Amino acid sequence: MYHIQWQVIISSKWGLNITLIKREMTQKALAESLGMSAESLNNKLRRETFDTEELETIAVKLNSTYSFIERFKMNDTGEEI
Repeated sequence: MYHIQWQVIISSKWGLNITLIKREMTQKALAESLGMSAESLNNKLRRETFDTEELETIAVKLNSTYSFIERFKMNDTGEEI
């Protein structure tokens, strides 16, 4: 049996949503922790208008690391999303 690992670089929107699900955190809770409204966060997600600094800040809130290739890495498990 062969094990093949597929790595797909996905947009920050999908990477963030998957990380939120894995962290069992809502967009509303994340928005509150960032000091913004849920609507503002949702608009940024929908339009994918986050800059790198914002994504790095979000990653810290999610106990993750964000890299320039638009991936999140969960610090406790090492899983890349």
